[in-house]
Amino acid sequence: MSGSLRLPPDARPDAFPAVPRQRTAPGWAGPDPVDELAVRLDDFVAAAVHPDEIAALLESDGMSDDQIRERYGVKNSFALAEELYERVARRHPEPETPLHDPWRASLPACLLRGVLFALPGFAYVLAAAAPLPLLASALTGWTWNQGLAHRAYTWLGLGDERAARRTLLLGAPLGAVLGALVALLVSGEADAATAFAAGQSVYLGASTILLVRGRERALLLALSPMATAAVLPLLHPVPDAARPILLLGSLLAVTILALLDVMPRRHGPKGRGEPRDQPQPADSRKAATGPPLISSFPYALFGLATGTLVLHAALEDNLTAIALTLSMGPAEWLLYRFRSAALTGLRSSTTPTAFRRTTTRTVLKGLTAYLLTLLALAVTTGVSPAPLLILGAVLWTGLLLQSFGAILVTTVICCTAALTQTLALLTHTGSPHWVTLTIQGAAAAAQAVLVCALLGKATAHR
Repeated sequence: MSGSLRLPPDARPDAFPAVPRQRTAPGWAGPDPVDELAVRLDDFVAAAVHPDEIAALLESDGMSDDQIRERYGVKNSFALAEELYERVARRHPEPETPLHDPWRASLPACLLRGVLFALPGFAYVLAAAAPLPLLASALTGWTWNQGLAHRAYTWLGLGDERAARRTLLLGAPLGAVLGALVALLVSGEADAATAFAAGQSVYLGASTILLVRGRERALLLALSPMATAAVLPLLHPVPDAARPILLLGSLLAVTILALLDVMPRRHGPKGRGEPRDQPQPADSRKAATGPPLISSFPYALFGLATGTLVLHAALEDNLTAIALTLSMGPAEWLLYRFRSAALTGLRSSTTPTAFRRTTTRTVLKGLTAYLLTLLALAVTTGVSPAPLLILGAVLWTGLLLQSFGAILVTTVICCTAALTQTLALLTHTGSPHWVTLTIQGAAAAAQAVLVCALLGKATAHR
């Protein structure tokens, strides 16, 4: 008979392969599975600013593209995310408890860090040492300690404070030795400049430990004798014999405080028998080797590039470097403010375009505030504002990109600018002033465009 299939008498129905059932169309025999998924993920989908956020959630739930095609009839997670995004109206449910803002920072604490960055400059006033070995040693220290700080912060982010302390305890002395060797190679002899550069290398390592560990007040206290001695000549001359004593005293204080902060702690407080450094469970830690060493290399190169740009500015006018150093405190606070405002934008924006506009406005406000701070410092110190503002734009946008993990692109831009400016200086190409403005202006413009392009995506802030 037409339209029917007659089975042989000895055939069993389960001997034949199963025929896949097609997904039931909406409004027929059953509900649409996409609608069921939209109901289940309603709160998350409604708060999503971009379909990519939904796709990331689907992939984190272990949904493969094959499963999505079989169950929901679309080709992959991105197509399903777009479908969900279209079906659920945008809204932002109010949380039951106040939201935690991890980027809330104290302005006085950030300003204190800026002062701490500038205070070591008084050591040069007391020492009056030859600049070349000091510059070579300083560049080495900035490079090494930038990478060291990144690795320590990575361990802290993984929740392993003991590994962070161990990293700092081993890495800071190695950086000090490396900086001293570089100064010796540049100087060619073990003279006073080399000795001062070695002390500078020790200080950079010790101060990195204290800053990573959040011990700004202890560092300020240790540096106060040296800073006071540098200011005293305005009132009364400092005897030559007292200069090295004051320098060594501050260096020794910083080094001891750093060592005490990262040395292994075998026993708990008096009266308690438990150790303070409890080993973490294996399932709560990353692999024993931790983050790969190569991941800190771009951060070290970023420190080298930005340090080179600052040194170029110092060669033209050392007050420019002082102004930039003092501005690092407000710059850090404005970076935190941007991260905090971005979280607010995620909750208030209902479309990707609206979020991008909000982010762009926030970036422009933060950059404008930082440049106004630099302008005030330029007026106070009497330096030329144009080079200071352009270099400040390079540093702030570079730090912003770095804070969002876009370290490779900002490192390439800053390294290119530093190398080009160094070659122009060595080959005497054009006017140094206009070469500086052109190179750094191009770097600032490139990074500003990248900031707006990369950070305008909601997924960059999740």
